[in-house]
Amino acid sequence: MSVRVRGYRPEDRPAVRRICYQTGYMGDPPTWYWRDEESFADMWSSYYTDAEPESLFVAEDGYGQVAGYLLGCVDSALAWDPIRIGTRHAFGRLCIVRPGTARTMWRALGDTLASQLLRLPLAASEFDDPRWPSHLHINVLPHLRGTGAGRALMDAWLGRLRSMGSPGCFASTLAENGRAVAFFEATGFVRHGEPLPVPGQRAPDGSRLHRQIMVQSLP
Repeated sequence: MSVRVRGYRPEDRPAVRRICYQTGYMGDPPTWYWRDEESFADMWSSYYTDAEPESLFVAEDGYGQVAGYLLGCVDSALAWDPIRIGTRHAFGRLCIVRPGTARTMWRALGDTLASQLLRLPLAASEFDDPRWPSHLHINVLPHLRGTGAGRALMDAWLGRLRSMGSPGCFASTLAENGRAVAFFEATGFVRHGEPLPVPGQRAPDGSRLHRQIMVQSLP
């Protein structure tokens, strides 16, 4: 399948939000733990589409449809905190009490309180290291996987970072997502630090999920 990577346009926003939700859990929809698409897309894509669209790239499939994206941020200190966005939706969209979202939100609160009381490490919502000030999120729909779309998106993003003079970039993924970790390693990233439990998140079998930071320094 032919793939075309280009810069983001305002009319791509609905497609980006849809892909964000459809690939929200290791490349699959997160419906089993988060059934509110609007709040999910706001948490994980709204900053990039609404505040830094110049750092967003999309991949079109052979039919000219947007089927993948790379959401980039040159200076992570400027990015909106998804936890704060989620807190707003907890009350604005009543996610704190709605079936399909409430359980995850309350579990996140419980995990955070338990980590503080027991002094156990927990993945923070932000990663801050001046060596890698930029970050990205990347997702493609199933029919575009294996076509080179992911690597083409990454090449476009790293080219932008080099032109902007960024010293490095990081990506956050689930340590249990072997496919994502392998992709980042194949595109020049390395693991940084130990995987830490993600508050509120569980696998379908109830086991804990862990965040793995991947980093790449740029010449």
